[in-house]
Amino acid sequence: MLWAWESSQDLRFVEPGRAGIAFLSRTVWLDGTRVWHRPRLQPLRFNPGTDLMAVVRFESAGHGLPDHTEVVKAVLPALDVEGVRALQIDFDARQSEREWYGEFLRGLRGALPAKIPLTITALESWCEAPQWVDGLPVNDAVAMLFRMGPGEHVPGASFDGKCGSSIGVSTDEMPVRVPRARRVYIFHPGPWTQEAYDAAAAQSWRWRK
Repeated sequence: MLWAWESSQDLRFVEPGRAGIAFLSRTVWLDGTRVWHRPRLQPLRFNPGTDLMAVVRFESAGHGLPDHTEVVKAVLPALDVEGVRALQIDFDARQSEREWYGEFLRGLRGALPAKIPLTITALESWCEAPQWVDGLPVNDAVAMLFRMGPGEHVPGASFDGKCGSSIGVSTDEMPVRVPRARRVYIFHPGPWTQEAYDAAAAQSWRWRK
């Protein structure tokens, strides 16, 4: 899965079936009782038939969180893009925000069509002790193995539970080894190119050997 963030992205060199695209669809800002949100502003081009996942990024000011039902309403328009087959929430929730995050995810899961998988990104530290993550109503938690903070590291074996299926890496911080995973999400700073895609695909196959 290729993460396509907020820049002009032309991914028509990706053949359907070879890779999917997890694209930033909306950004939501949380500040106390208020919710701001806006859709993606940059163009995204891809071939028809490509597997698409809509990603919604949350930014918290750390001054409390609004009613989760209002945030659910801000997220749902991400599914309006034709061809979207799954939804991912990207939120670096603080320890004090975890209870709210769990309530939000339960509300969101109840508002989504049953056929739409719900995934989240997860800090590596969450996946080292995944009991909290495993209790969330999500299909998958992507262990983020880049831009990591103090005390986080790239483990060599595998994660357990809902963190055990997917990992996330970046083309400018490619680790030598990664935990075993069925799915790899790859971030690229700026617009993707054929050259960057080919190099990332080659590295992901080396990890599988």
